[in-house]
Amino acid sequence: MNTQVDIHRIVRELRERTGLTQEKFAAKLGVTLPTINRWENGRAKPSPLAMQKIEELLRSMGDRGSDLFIEIFGRDAF
Repeated sequence: MNTQVDIHRIVRELRERTGLTQEKFAAKLGVTLPTINRWENGRAKPSPLAMQKIEELLRSMGDRGSDLFIEIFGRDAF
């Protein structure tokens, strides 16, 4: 995983691309609404388990999520 990535920006972008509210996005990832809010505002970072779920979601999006996937996990990972 790229340690220099702005995960808060990517989480927000991913949520917007899926067309989900913070509440529905939280439910999809198995976290709480305040957790998503903290991630998007840069006050917290996703746990390794949450990152695994984000990775799965990005993979399932195919080309629509490939740029974000590569930004987080690197070109070789996609």
